[in-house]
Amino acid sequence: MSLIKFNNRRRLIPNWTNEGLKNFLSSDDFFNNDFFEEDSLMPAMNVKEHDDDFEIEFAAPGFNKKDFEVTIEDNILNVCGEKKHESEEKEEDFTRKEFSYNSFKRSIALPKTINTDQEVKATYKNGILKLNLLKKEEAKALKPKKVEVI
Repeated sequence: MSLIKFNNRRRLIPNWTNEGLKNFLSSDDFFNNDFFEEDSLMPAMNVKEHDDDFEIEFAAPGFNKKDFEVTIEDNILNVCGEKKHESEEKEEDFTRKEFSYNSFKRSIALPKTINTDQEVKATYKNGILKLNLLKKEEAKALKPKKVEVI
């Protein structure tokens, strides 16, 4: 099973007729859009269930392995990413400073079938943070019940 983050950006593109442009420029809809909401900056996430484990992927390009903190507490998976960059260039007649800061925190309630006592495998490659969470032995044995349609 894969989850895809829904992202409705159509409201950012106005109707470019005279009436549509007039309404767009005279309204506050642009600034009330979900583009400016905090969770619109969350990385996209996929969840896949396999026979033995769950695989969770986060799209977080531009980060390094050391920029992530992954914890499990009270059956809640917390994934945090924080990246800072600062540079300063001094010359005789000027000083140039640049900085950037990106961060996110995502918390997910884990199903009871996940074995939180086992080690969680976390890898980061090509902008994708991948977590593998093992299932409990009794959950592995459960097969889906097939229901006949009559």
